[in-house]
Amino acid sequence: MLECTALENLLRRDRRVIALGLAATVGLSWAYQLYMAFAMRRGRPTAMLMPDMRVWSTWDLLVLFVMWVVMMVAMMTPSVAPTVLVFAAIHRSRRAHRGPFVATGVFLLGYLAVWVAFSLVATLVQRQLHAAALISTAMAATSPLLAGALLLAGGAFQWTPWKQACLAHCSSPRGFVLTHWREGTSGAFRVGLAHGTYCLGCCAMLMSLLFVNGVMNISWMAVLTAFVLVEKLVPARGWTSRLSGLALCVWGGWMLLSQ
Repeated sequence: MLECTALENLLRRDRRVIALGLAATVGLSWAYQLYMAFAMRRGRPTAMLMPDMRVWSTWDLLVLFVMWVVMMVAMMTPSVAPTVLVFAAIHRSRRAHRGPFVATGVFLLGYLAVWVAFSLVATLVQRQLHAAALISTAMAATSPLLAGALLLAGGAFQWTPWKQACLAHCSSPRGFVLTHWREGTSGAFRVGLAHGTYCLGCCAMLMSLLFVNGVMNISWMAVLTAFVLVEKLVPARGWTSRLSGLALCVWGGWMLLSQ
């Protein structure tokens, strides 16, 4: 009886540690974004850890890439947290029964690896948009045509079967982990990669909307983060994404017709 009680206490403590670790990761990531937004508002583009959008040296590209990585960690970690906790719970149970155990961080690294790759692509796209004078040094679209096109594309994607299929995988943490389970450290990493890939398919178009109101617009980041979280966690049979898609199409159409 004492052994069971001790084991239960250990499992609860492990869960708290993982939850606190995720919360700390999200908090630090948002603190970094707030720092950069504050520095930009104060007109200090050369502030530490912030790219100078007027120069575009190799260093600035590297810092911009880091900025995108941290931003994706800040925005996507809250919605993946339930899946991380499910993965951790399964491995805690296996460890309690002396089964194979893999650190939960391996799964999370696999997931984040997908968003690191996305961040690299976003960095290169942003550089080209700057070169074409389509976005400003404040990282916001200078062309209503670009903003409207992004909104229309994002809204239309919300109605596609691909979106609904990816969302189905992302909104069922336990079902996803059990269905895609792989043994060992490499298996855990691959499961994380798979989940990250579905999440990318679900949310990449939404992340492109950062260019509409400004990549460093903290309020816009918070809105998109909250929407991704609600879309994945609230069981609404896909209507959340479809209604949001309609709203985005109306917004984008209005921007294009007002030109």
